[in-house]
Amino acid sequence: MAQAEAFDAVIIGAGQAGKPLALALAKAGWKTAIVEREHVGGTCINVGCTPTKTMIASARVAYLARRAADYGVAAGPVAVDMRRVVARKRAIVERFRNYGTQRLQKMENVELVFGAARFVDSKTVEVALRDGGTRRLAASKIVINTGGRPFLPPIPGLGEVPVLDSTSVMELDEVPRHLIVLGGGFIGLEFAQMFRRFGAEVTVLEGLPRLAARDDEDVGEALRKVLEEDGLRIETGALVERVEGKAGDIAVHYKQNGAAQTVRGSHLLVAVGRKPNTEDLALAAAGVATERGFIPVDETLQTNVPGIYAVGDVKPGPQFTHVSYDDFRILRDRWVLGLDAKLGDRLVPNTVFTDPQLAAVGLNETEARKRGLDVRVAKIGMNGIARALEMDESRGFLKVIVDAKTEQILGCTVFGIEGGEIMAMLQIAMLGKLPYTVLKEAIFAHPTLAEGLNNVFLALDA
Repeated sequence: MAQAEAFDAVIIGAGQAGKPLALALAKAGWKTAIVEREHVGGTCINVGCTPTKTMIASARVAYLARRAADYGVAAGPVAVDMRRVVARKRAIVERFRNYGTQRLQKMENVELVFGAARFVDSKTVEVALRDGGTRRLAASKIVINTGGRPFLPPIPGLGEVPVLDSTSVMELDEVPRHLIVLGGGFIGLEFAQMFRRFGAEVTVLEGLPRLAARDDEDVGEALRKVLEEDGLRIETGALVERVEGKAGDIAVHYKQNGAAQTVRGSHLLVAVGRKPNTEDLALAAAGVATERGFIPVDETLQTNVPGIYAVGDVKPGPQFTHVSYDDFRILRDRWVLGLDAKLGDRLVPNTVFTDPQLAAVGLNETEARKRGLDVRVAKIGMNGIARALEMDESRGFLKVIVDAKTEQILGCTVFGIEGGEIMAMLQIAMLGKLPYTVLKEAIFAHPTLAEGLNNVFLALDA
């Protein structure tokens, strides 16, 4: 049995929490090992945010090219070369990935170990090295940052036909004739709109009665309207029963309002959620508890076993890169800076990169009213913002929720061009506890989308 090598900290997974934590600990003088099974950067850089948003940018160019006449420009027929789209995506991913890898490899006090880790006990992990052999690493603090992967539901016939997931769909070298998307969540909708803009016929099957079911009802209605304007077929309340077919000819059978329905397509993308990467970690050997595969943590990100922590998508809660990075901040602040950082009530924003973007932070109107809060609500169309009209990007709306007594902004939803950036401005105001009146009367450069903040708060007082 190999002798365990001693470290101050061992991190399993070089994702968006693990990588910066390793660098911060090493800079503070901690002897740190970070184990990565495949690529540095985690889901975000390799198969999530970076590649998807890169391809969405290509799809938007195709969309704008087809709309050229709206701006008085003659562009001619639009053709999409998927091989070049994918090559561009790969180049950007490799650039980000290589930068992170090199930073870890050049940093003193940190060792990047490529291999698959599993627990031996609560203080030791064994790594099956990528190049062969094993190593045992021991530390008083072990951090799990192994992320997640696409979930394949147990639908009859699904395992017998060619299926795409959120990773493999980004490797297609030709535009599908007809892409069927199982799942009208945000991952599914981003890909659905993307491939429609590349030129595919697209059908989305969503089991819930409406899109964006966690948001206010007007959000789902507006989102559906935009997607259908873009030529997508959206079927909600579609309960998939079975799948059959072969490559290039796949049939999905579902029930909708009690009636049997079938849709046929050339490709099938399954986007119904993700599952945590925990089953290969031998968590039982360390006594680490799980719930549906996820690892529960306390306010300090510690698991039920002292000295073992879980960060990022492997723990319950929102699966966002910015949440993973904030998990890193909590551990860094506690371990390196000596601060009493905790999860607490984090103000977690989110942005869906449909076009226009759907962004939100804080409470929506439905949540606020369910809590019995005394709120004021204002909503304006993006066509009430001069800059949006000048850009001919006036679809969507801006909606704010304000505490009627304190005048504090409780939340917002922005469904519009660069919605994520507008939402972030409101988030900053919320973090700074500015009353809405400050934004209502603020001088924003003209003409910018920021002037929408003047307009929506003026509408609140109208």
